[in-house]
Amino acid sequence: MNEVLMTLHGITITPWKLVGYLGAFMFTSRWFVQLYATKKLKRVHMPQSFWWLSVFGSVLLLSYFIFGKNDSVGVLSNLFPAFVSVYNLVVDIRHRRDRGLQREANAS
Repeated sequence: MNEVLMTLHGITITPWKLVGYLGAFMFTSRWFVQLYATKKLKRVHMPQSFWWLSVFGSVLLLSYFIFGKNDSVGVLSNLFPAFVSVYNLVVDIRHRRDRGLQREANAS
């Protein structure tokens, strides 16, 4: 999967590089999502989409660094954020579920 798809301005593009670029884009775009949510609510807020973008961005970047580049520094720099993102996503999902169950109990 390391075949060259194209070369643009001296940069060689392979399928694994596309995976890496997509992962970097997703991981970076989560900050724009967070900025938008904070601006909208006028308080600091981390929406669930922030954590989903973090998880998927980390998985794509890990895939790129494991299979496409074979780079241990890239793997180590993306492994810990992946665990933190999954943990925060699970906590957020549980909190929303519990809050929903609490609302149902209060309504009846």
